Amino acid sequence: MAPGSIGIVSPQTMQFDEPIELKSGAQIDEYSLVYETYGELNSDRSNAILICHALNAAHHVAGRHADNPYDVGWWDNMVGPGKAVDTNRFFVIGVNNLGGCHGSTGPSSINPKTGKPWGGDFPVVTVEDWVQAQARFASRLGIEQFAAVMGGSLGAMQALQWSIDQPERLRNALVIAAAPNLSAQNIAFNEAARTAITSDPEFHDGHYYEHGVVPRRGLRIARMIGHITYLSDDTMDDRFGRELREKVLNFDFGVDFQIESYLRYQADKFADTFDANTYLRITKLLDYFDPAQAYGGDLSRALKNATADFLVVSFTSDWRFSPLRSKEIVKSLVDNRHNVSYAEIEEPHGHDAFLLDDVRYHNLVRSYLERVAI
Repeated sequence: MAPGSIGIVSPQTMQFDEPIELKSGAQIDEYSLVYETYGELNSDRSNAILICHALNAAHHVAGRHADNPYDVGWWDNMVGPGKAVDTNRFFVIGVNNLGGCHGSTGPSSINPKTGKPWGGDFPVVTVEDWVQAQARFASRLGIEQFAAVMGGSLGAMQALQWSIDQPERLRNALVIAAAPNLSAQNIAFNEAARTAITSDPEFHDGHYYEHGVVPRRGLRIARMIGHITYLSDDTMDDRFGRELREKVLNFDFGVDFQIESYLRYQADKFADTFDANTYLRITKLLDYFDPAQAYGGDLSRALKNATADFLVVSFTSDWRFSPLRSKEIVKSLVDNRHNVSYAEIEEPHGHDAFLLDDVRYHNLVRSYLERVAI
């Protein structure tokens, strides 16, 4: 049977009235998480897979929403009946993380202590905080151990952190297009993006909601900076080259080249759907991710107590999180004699390759999960 679609899905909300203490020392007294589920949880609750989202995504992993049939889940090509993550077999969960802007408690939510949006007062969260909140969420669903925790990019970093912070609560970790920490260059890209936002006159120290404005100009620039890093030079050249939009030069500072038009389109779309305060916090969360830091910079020591089996995947053209960074993770796992499978896929599309259709990549994930006992 050919792989099918999840079909129409509906988000749900889980409310937490008990406080959560963050790594920074800040505390959020109450919060909610928005999530979606696909497939059926089996009787012993052993077939659950947690999909962790990357920076620009959220809980809507697969399927479509009834009010917008064009809003397809960000990993719909991976998750569904008969697909690599087969919802005929697994109960798949996507959660919009704490600090997000797609329904979960975040900077645009009302701070119950002030009656106003949190805005710039919302604390900076970390991957460790996300794992803590996700573990609470899983317990609420009665899931004591995941068959797998998986994700790409920042989602993969969460899977890695799960194996460290909650080793007994997952049997497999799928770490795709990731790094054990950000390089100086990656931190620099994030800082440039954040500066574009915080320098926007409409930013108002993060309290722009109260002024009825959005730091749109800064958010657009931030998206452009980020999007450039997600694509490879070859992909940009193949798709756009030096093609002119109107076949002639305009001799001004508008759009001459198709790549400029594409970046502006992506920037406008992003600024319409993503919150600037959330973008600031998630890029800072990425900068802070470094599980080896607490172990003197030794990633092998950080992963010593992991009990999961691992699939680590990288893409040859991913210059943001290169295969060398994935190999650092693999080496640390091998140092501890953990079960790990590694694949480096020759693929031209850069960091975004983890989101795209590649038969070899999808078959690799499919084959790995077919061996996962439930």
